[in-house]
Order: sequence, then C-alpha cells, then structure tokens
Amino acid sequence: MSVTHTVLFQIKVDADSKDVKAACDRFIALKDSCLHPTRNTPYIKSIKGGKDNSPEGLQNGITHGFIVEFSSVEDRDYYVSTDPSHQAFVRSIGDLVEKVIVVDFVAGLY
Repeated sequence: MSVTHTVLFQIKVDADSKDVKAACDRFIALKDSCLHPTRNTPYIKSIKGGKDNSPEGLQNGITHGFIVEFSSVEDRDYYVSTDPSHQAFVRSIGDLVEKVIVVDFVAGLY
C-alpha cells in the first residue's frame, strides 16, 4: 500500500537563498541517500518539490512543498522515525525553517 508523505515548509524570511537552495537539493537527494535497513538499497519511490508559485494566496506562510512517495507504511515509518540520512537532514534545516506541516495519506482511504 503506497503512502504519500507531503511536507510543507515556511522558510524564515531572513534565510539566505543559497542555503535554501542547498537544503532543497539535500531534500531531493534523500531519494538516493536513504537506504532500506535490511536491503541496504534506496527505498523512496520518488521525491519532488520546490518553491511555491500559487496565485491563490492561500499559502498561510508556506513557501516550499515536497511530495515523497513510499511503497509501504513501514518504509514511511522507518524514514520518519529512524533513517539516519533523514534525521541528519532534519537537523540540518533547523536554522532555515519557521514552520513545518506534514500530511501523509494512502490514496483512496478517507
């Protein structure tokens, strides 16, 4: 059962644009650096994201969004709670991020 992990960031207004770009690049690179704990191979199906460009004006401060796809709830749970690459990424963005919103779902489960 595939899981979609949606991550929304509000980047601090005084964050350096080069640092923000580097953090976004590191986020996308998690697809290859996050390794399954028993197979020792990448387990993230896909990651995509970028800077908000919506004309609707409903962002409520959110500046960047990312979508991460996992093959299973177990893979998502490992990523969120244990994966060393993900944990290092989370620690690395503390000075850049004002707010984080995460919403996960399985398509069709309401």
